[in-house]
Parts: sequence; C-alpha cells; structure tokens
Amino acid sequence: MNTQSKTFIVSLGGSVLCPEVIDEPFLKEFRNFILSQIKKGYKFIIITGGGKICRNYQNAARDISQASNNDLDWLGIEVTRLNGLLLKIIFGKKAHPKLLDKRNQIRTFGHYSIIVGCGWEPGWSTDFDAVQTAVDFKVKTIVNLGKPHYVYTANPDKDKTARRIDKITWQDYLKIIPNKWTPGLSTPFDPIASRLAQQNNITVIVADGRNLVNFQKIISGEKFKGTTIQDKNLNSKIINDLGI
Repeated sequence: MNTQSKTFIVSLGGSVLCPEVIDEPFLKEFRNFILSQIKKGYKFIIITGGGKICRNYQNAARDISQASNNDLDWLGIEVTRLNGLLLKIIFGKKAHPKLLDKRNQIRTFGHYSIIVGCGWEPGWSTDFDAVQTAVDFKVKTIVNLGKPHYVYTANPDKDKTARRIDKITWQDYLKIIPNKWTPGLSTPFDPIASRLAQQNNITVIVADGRNLVNFQKIISGEKFKGTTIQDKNLNSKIINDLGI
C-alpha cells in the first residue's frame, strides 16, 4: 500500500462527538483508535461537524430573531470550531498545532500524522470542506462518520419503508437529497459537497460514526457496513427498483 492510499479524510459528525452532551467515553475510544492507526503508518485529516448542538443554536436564533442564513451558517461554523479545538487538544502533539479553519491554512502534514479542521465559510456544511481538502491533498476517499449507518431511499426515522443503499453513483445520490443547502440541513452528505465530489471523482463512504471496528475495516480495505458513493457504474438493486 502506498503512502497516499494510507491517508484518509474523515468527516466526523458533530452528533457523534456530542449527541446531547460531550461523549467522553467515545472520544477516548476514538483517540486511542486513531493513535493506533498512526503507528501503522496511516494519516488522517479529521473535519468536525456541528451536529445537533449546532442545530439547537440555529433554531434558537431563528425563533428569537430574523436571523439570516449567513448569520446561521456563521453560528454553525463556530460550533464546529469548538468541536475541532477539542479534538485537536486531545490528540496533543500528534496533531498539527494549527486548526484547518480555512482553505490552504495547512498545506502539508509536516511532522504530524493528524490534521483537525472545522467549518470555513457560509454556504455549505463541513462536508464541503472535507471534499475541498481531499482535492487539495489529492486524497480520493472520504469517510463520512456520522449518525446514519447507510444512505437510505428516504429518512428512515420518518419513513418505515425506507431502504438502505449499499452503493450509489453521485448522479443518483443527488436525486434523492435536497438540491440546495440551508443552514442545519440534515442529510448524509450535503448537496454542495456532493457536486464537488462528483466533479473531482472522489469516493465518499457513509458509515456509523460510533462503530470503530467497522471503521477499521473501511481503512483496511475489508468488507464493511455502509454506503459507497462514487462516480462509477455501480449495480444497485434498490436504485434500479426506484427507476432513477
């Protein structure tokens, strides 16, 4: 395995880090896991999302005032920054001392094996930042570790007929998610990020953020639980059934 294939971009959902309160047991487990992989030669760029707490702040702003989408996005960015700082601190000297909070803020790993990033600018989620970082670092795979274990044909929390999708092309994925970005949008991978990934032939794997055994399988190239989104001809029975 070459060095490039041992470098992964991880889009880590805020709701994994802080579902209701900060999940310290998970953070300890995640930290130990990443450090163990570094010893094997892997490198990680971890972009932290905002999650539920981000949406709570945004909802409060909407309820109390006429907050603009730009204001709501900045509010969300600050939440991701806080999550990113927490992650950078717990990785200590293994992490790059700067937070990747804007494009080209960090250009190389240098002597470090971990780079931690957060939200950059209004108009998209941290998924977009992860894709842009993948483009800049010439990494072809992003692992999206969040709440959904798979991409589904509909929201499984609201639609009991929703079916999981194991593999799907970007063209078909874009047909089953909202076309536009709105602050706090909850979707496996946001539409702005998805179009950029499609343009740059980047593969995104959507998987359960708390299943680190499964994450190990992903980075090791073994069979895993999750959805692969990529710009290739894929045989997906569900997508064929839906006729899209």
